[in-house]
Amino acid sequence: MPAQPELPLRPMTLGELLDAAMALLRARALPLLATAAVLGLLEQSLLVPLRTAAFVTAPYYGPARGHFGQWWIVTALGFATETVILTLLGALAAAAAAPALLGRAVRHRELWSRTRPLSTVSIALVLGLAGGVALFAGFVPWLILYGLFSLTSAVLVIDRAGNPFSALWRSARLTTRGALRGFWTLLSAYLTWFVIRFALGSGWVWVLTQLSGGEPAWLTWLTPAAWVLANAVAYSALACVAAVLLLETRIRTEGLDIAIGRARSRGEDDSAALVYAR
Repeated sequence: MPAQPELPLRPMTLGELLDAAMALLRARALPLLATAAVLGLLEQSLLVPLRTAAFVTAPYYGPARGHFGQWWIVTALGFATETVILTLLGALAAAAAAPALLGRAVRHRELWSRTRPLSTVSIALVLGLAGGVALFAGFVPWLILYGLFSLTSAVLVIDRAGNPFSALWRSARLTTRGALRGFWTLLSAYLTWFVIRFALGSGWVWVLTQLSGGEPAWLTWLTPAAWVLANAVAYSALACVAAVLLLETRIRTEGLDIAIGRARSRGEDDSAALVYAR
């Protein structure tokens, strides 16, 4: 018999869903935060020289006078890399969420073999390109893309979608069910964490700047480091929200909990119920 599941095997309220996502993050903090920190460091390594070239300064990275066009291009690239990172982390969070729902013990290092890296990386690059174009067109198009397709990597890992591009359609269908419940949940989580990471990434740097009486030389490297740490937490949390939301939506709209219960009553492998059958 499986152990007590870490995630509720029932429909959840929005508050319960977010609590469940944080519980998943706490349980898998080491692989998620470590991976997010490495990806965030690569992201900042790419963006720092581009910001310098576009006259974008720390700690807020707002546009310099007369250089709005360059700032907007760098910002679009930043959201493109963010989309890639969220998609990659979504696969890792999904690999952790499935056994958590079933009450199965899986070691951290075993999660990597469940992430379907080739399909996940392929779709992450596609979404990253689309995300950069969407942000360049305006912030709202990017939010729409995020709200519709954030479940894609979780669909690949949990639903075991054979075609990565069919996972995009599946994600959009799931997030728009129930009067766009998943869509609004993802946007609410993103905007909440956007505010939190802005405070973490720039707030304490601003305090140090005020205490030092100006903009010290170390601001150029301290601010990217602060954003790496802030983004690592936010990216990991958002990935867990997407993974938990996929499972909860399937429970709510497809009877996933019933399918798992039937498999257990028959002595069958309950993980087979997670595979989405068209």
